[in-house]
Amino acid sequence: MKGFFNRILRVNLNQKSYSYEEIPDAVLKETLGGKGLGIYLLSRENKPNVEALSPENCFIVTVGPVTGSKMWGQSRFGAFAKSPATGGFGESYCGGDLAPKIKGCGVDAVIFQGGAADLTFLAIDEKGVKFHDASPVKGKDTVESEEHILKHSPPNASALVIGPAGENLAACACVKANRWRSLGRGGFGAVLGAKNIKGIAFAGAKNCEVADEELIKAVARRVAQTGKGNPVTEVYRKLGTPNQVRVTNQQKCFPTQYWQSGYFDKWRNISSDYMQANFDIEARGCPTCFLKCTKLSKVRQGRHAGLELEGPEFETIYAIGGLNCIDSLEEIAWLNDLCDRMGIDTMTAGNLSAFLVEARKQGKTDFAIDYNQPDRVAELFRLIAYRQGIGDLLAQGIKEAAKILGMEDRAVHVKGLEPGGFDPRVLKGMGLSYATSARGACHLRGTFYKAELSGQMPKEQIEGKAKLHIDYEDRSAIFDSLVLCRFFRDYILWDELLDLVAGTTGMRLTKGQLEDLANGITQNTRAYNHREGLGAATDTLPPALFEANREGACLTRGDLDTMIGEYNQIRKRNL
Repeated sequence: MKGFFNRILRVNLNQKSYSYEEIPDAVLKETLGGKGLGIYLLSRENKPNVEALSPENCFIVTVGPVTGSKMWGQSRFGAFAKSPATGGFGESYCGGDLAPKIKGCGVDAVIFQGGAADLTFLAIDEKGVKFHDASPVKGKDTVESEEHILKHSPPNASALVIGPAGENLAACACVKANRWRSLGRGGFGAVLGAKNIKGIAFAGAKNCEVADEELIKAVARRVAQTGKGNPVTEVYRKLGTPNQVRVTNQQKCFPTQYWQSGYFDKWRNISSDYMQANFDIEARGCPTCFLKCTKLSKVRQGRHAGLELEGPEFETIYAIGGLNCIDSLEEIAWLNDLCDRMGIDTMTAGNLSAFLVEARKQGKTDFAIDYNQPDRVAELFRLIAYRQGIGDLLAQGIKEAAKILGMEDRAVHVKGLEPGGFDPRVLKGMGLSYATSARGACHLRGTFYKAELSGQMPKEQIEGKAKLHIDYEDRSAIFDSLVLCRFFRDYILWDELLDLVAGTTGMRLTKGQLEDLANGITQNTRAYNHREGLGAATDTLPPALFEANREGACLTRGDLDTMIGEYNQIRKRNL
């Protein structure tokens, strides 16, 4: 089928062997690659109730028909596994330059099954897989590990790596790429750690034939015409995602002091304007991207002067800064860099440290920590990465930690995954997003904060909100299957998606048919969760988010039930 190689690479880590398998056109027509193919393979390959932290939990990497094409925003890939954080469907996506090199290996997906006997890294290209001893970087951070792996891989390779947190099977462990990029959420670093895989280098350069390259170029021109001069693009280029610090504080939906408030009175100290004035900034983008939302930043002054990193991004600023009331962007950048090196998801890390502050205040732990104590937060992050002291407890994830500490009524998570930086007591539709997302409290499965912050739909509206939410979520499911960057959502609408499907695969679909495919993909993720014991009862919010925040904003259980009821009716009707 055009746009695909119709091939899966299966890597058997137990035997240090590999093989190629054909993917039938019928499967690709129903899944579109990327996310659709990922959940199809995960459901097929993983045995029901497999332990997330066991070698039998498959780690699956996929690309889509748009990957490697001339389209903007196509340099992304997806990863899928049973999540150590939730025990259910796990997905994560990553930008940078890796995606075309994965597809360039002549495959649409790679399945890593079983576990290596010793710590190993793999080098993969269109010729096959080589297995290498990774003992020289055992226990090393992600920067040193990536440098070592790339030194012993083909010259054009890029790599996925884990840090100490992944090796020690922390449920918040992430996978790093291009030094600062992440497969962040859900504990995928621990999935690789359980397989004794320190890293995977990809160096493929094979090209994939598409159905109509001229149509793809035409879509790219339309997107460029719409997007390059758009004010939204200018915000991304200049300020990046940290601009949301200003927006969310103005709307009183910036989670602060472990979800007790939606406003941080020191927000200006951690805002994009502060970053522009006090850091050296260089706008960067993934290949084939004109948004350049990433900011290579260098701290100019203070005890962290000279520190350089990509970021910090908004979600890191909210979690490490807002939730912990840390009012210095320099300190947040330092903690961001520490998490990157340890291989820890910054969003979960910030939630865990703020949660522990509350546990300390309630006498549930003797670990001395309070708000706005970056040094204590740094010590806690190290303890989590190395599974030492209180860090060993938190490394099990928020759900298990809250149960052991007797703090289940205060812990903020859905299915074991903490929310993004948008308070659902203000942005009611985000409550629906967090509750129904298959991977846990995810802000990206629909990015519905965009509709509410922009005024497309009133924040307070309850009835009728599910319909627009599903439109956002369906379009996002197609983005993640093709695979496209979410930040092109304003420029790649349904018409562009239809043309991209036609231009890559040759399939001429109607909008209704593409919506049906999207609905099927979403329903498949929910079915996986049900199979693993995460049924409808887990589609809710934690008790703490049904309490009014300090500004008086509130989301009632009745309001959430109304939205979920409408959501389920539409989803079922669309099957």
